[in-house]
Amino acid sequence: MSAPHVSLIIPTQRRLEGLTTAVRSTFRQQGIEASNLELVVVDNDVQPSAQATVEALAAEAPFPVIYVHEPEPGVANARNAAMAKARGAFIAFLDDDEEAPEGWLAALLAAQKQFEADVVFGPVRGRAPAEIARHRGYLEWFFSRVGPAEAQLLDHYYGCGDSLLKRSSLPDPVAPFSAIRNHIGGEDDLLFGAMKDRGARFAWAPDAWVWEDPVPARLTLDYTIRRAFAYGQGPSSACAIQHDRLGIARWMLIGLAQAAVYGAVALAQRLIGSERYAFTLDRAARGLGKTLWWGPFKIHFYGLRPAT
Repeated sequence: MSAPHVSLIIPTQRRLEGLTTAVRSTFRQQGIEASNLELVVVDNDVQPSAQATVEALAAEAPFPVIYVHEPEPGVANARNAAMAKARGAFIAFLDDDEEAPEGWLAALLAAQKQFEADVVFGPVRGRAPAEIARHRGYLEWFFSRVGPAEAQLLDHYYGCGDSLLKRSSLPDPVAPFSAIRNHIGGEDDLLFGAMKDRGARFAWAPDAWVWEDPVPARLTLDYTIRRAFAYGQGPSSACAIQHDRLGIARWMLIGLAQAAVYGAVALAQRLIGSERYAFTLDRAARGLGKTLWWGPFKIHFYGLRPAT
């Protein structure tokens, strides 16, 4: 059997409902022959909790569905385990809380061809259930990815969810994601940052958008502000990996200023009941993360064994 043109990859951990939605959305893709596709679902639970669901979904699939069990916790471990099984010349990543419209994959491939891109990113539209009222606008914004209105080359990169990677452009085509980010995430940032340094071409496909439906536990200000703090740690941590002390100092000073200014504004907005309070607090948290980025301040969102 010849290798498929595109391998779709969905990492998952104990989100069977969201996984089912994500998987079925890949079955409905139009504008590309099913014979050119395969789907790899990697289950990052200690027990193979998604296996029965994936096997049942495979019976509906118009292309091969491969189940991979990676019991060792960690988002990089999961992605690499899927990459080791995937056979496509291109890799399309979809998260297990995302749903792709019918033209999603075709739009990613069209942008890749147009710009001869090594990586293509698409928009993400956060979608909160109707019962979420408090901070709804902020929460949907937080879980969204916004970019240019037109397809174009980018001088920066986004995260792995809703992306298309040209396999031959990866530093390591089998295990490109660094295990040092298993616990905090950002393994995709390290990969794309390294690719950028090597001259990789990044492109944006505005028509390749997906819905994101966060689990209810994440639709709280407590979760998103902690996550914003962790996102803020990224630039300082990246400089630390490169032993760039001046870079660390620069980002820490920028972060301190951001935390002070936006923190004061957020406090004032909260006192007057402004709806912008959550947005401003988010920016303050990202600033504080740039300043408090090392050991005891690291927040682990990934790579933990879930409670049984």
